[in-house]
Amino acid sequence: MAYVQGADWQYDVPTSGSKHLPPDAGYGKALRNQGYTFEVAVADLIDNSIDAGAHNVVVHFLRDATRLLTLLIVDDGRGMDDEDLDSAMTVGRRRKYDTQALGMYGTGLKAASLSHADTLTVVSRTKKSRAAGRKLTAAGLEDNFRCDTVTPDSAQSLVDRYNGVIEWNGTVVRWDHVRAFETVASGQTDRFLSQAVQKLETHLGLYLHRFLEDGRLSIDIVVEDIDTRDELDHGGVQPLNPFGYKVPGKRGYPRTFTARVEGVGDIELTAHIWPAKSPLAGYKHIGSVIERQGFYFFRNDRLVQAGGWNGQRGALEPHLSLARIAVDLPSQPNDVFSLDVKKEDVTATQAFARGVEKAADDRGRTFAAYIADAQTVYRDGSSRAEPKRRPVIYPGKGLDPKVKRVICEELEAKHGEDPIAFVWTALPEDRFFDINREDHLILLNKSYRAAFNPNIRGGSNDAPVAKTLLYLLIEDCFGLKRWENSRTDKLDYWNNILLAAVRSQRDRYADPTA
Repeated sequence: MAYVQGADWQYDVPTSGSKHLPPDAGYGKALRNQGYTFEVAVADLIDNSIDAGAHNVVVHFLRDATRLLTLLIVDDGRGMDDEDLDSAMTVGRRRKYDTQALGMYGTGLKAASLSHADTLTVVSRTKKSRAAGRKLTAAGLEDNFRCDTVTPDSAQSLVDRYNGVIEWNGTVVRWDHVRAFETVASGQTDRFLSQAVQKLETHLGLYLHRFLEDGRLSIDIVVEDIDTRDELDHGGVQPLNPFGYKVPGKRGYPRTFTARVEGVGDIELTAHIWPAKSPLAGYKHIGSVIERQGFYFFRNDRLVQAGGWNGQRGALEPHLSLARIAVDLPSQPNDVFSLDVKKEDVTATQAFARGVEKAADDRGRTFAAYIADAQTVYRDGSSRAEPKRRPVIYPGKGLDPKVKRVICEELEAKHGEDPIAFVWTALPEDRFFDINREDHLILLNKSYRAAFNPNIRGGSNDAPVAKTLLYLLIEDCFGLKRWENSRTDKLDYWNNILLAAVRSQRDRYADPTA
């Protein structure tokens, strides 16, 4: 059938009236399936803490002997009163954000939380209002978006539990019936936790590295046994700067190129070249180095995309693995850059790619020349032979995160192995340490713990020197298919020597004149 041209084109579609169509309760299912990974969801909640002026945030896992129970995110921000809580828990309600806020769409709290938990509770207190709380459940969403009011006593009790963080004001976000927690197989809780904490440390350290580096924000990740109230793990998130090399891969970098982008104006591109084969965590421990090449977009100092070329180049190629470019997005809304609701991917129109093609620095050097420099540094570095170090099983909980980072920077991982954890426990008096090869544990005799923590209560990451030296000594005892009697003999005489050393240290603390 031949196409027949109709009436003249109308540039706007005329209407005859309007209707208000509120969302159906079934929209709650869509809200719970936004594609948030666990660490991305937690980062979205911490964005809210930053917008509330928080300086300290605690990500708190609660567990018992066998199960993970609850996740809480606690901050010392301004807090919310009843009216603010109602607004925050209303699905689809947007508040007015200032140009420096990290929040954008008004859906992050609900979408991020309910993507992982069937129950979301928010309790908060301001300097002028008492503790109050709201609870939103998956069932409540389907019941015409019902939100429950937390009893005042319960709200106050939860705030009081975290009085070390919340003094006069702050907020607690609580996840219950977390689907990932409830599907952890029996006996796999420690393994799940170790992996979850590691991913959280990496994601938060990378995407919030500017806030962590300059001291605006401190984030602790804590694991607590709900029955004994013992802290099983406690570590601070360290910044992972994707541009944190000590010496650039090529002299004269970083360089700033200016791209004139139609519809936005001038955009600065700060181009970096990493040194080849860098061992630093900011290069090799934030994901595949090939996938981390390209543009790093920041919005109000918060990283919102870590790598990718956004239409400026084709497929990722190994020869550009050392090329990373920092771009601070305009704070004002525009038609060139758009950010997804999870804040981990930026879409740019072709106006950006055209601007980048013509970008130049203040001396007239082109962005294309930068690309060529990055490729050259990669090729030269790839041809340089370096000593090969034996891969190791990385340390896990019980060792200070700063020490773990350096170990990860200096040594390659032995893949497919669970981390080695440190545990203070009861051992015979003639043993300073023992190992559990099956569960990847280094067991330390708790009778000698005070020798490493004089006059203070040791935390989960205490005795870093002793633990690190012991790790370096016996790491190769784990992950073996065969066990030789000579290794048992080594463990015995190492134990005897170290036992003499720790007793000597204990005696010196008991008698300072010794």
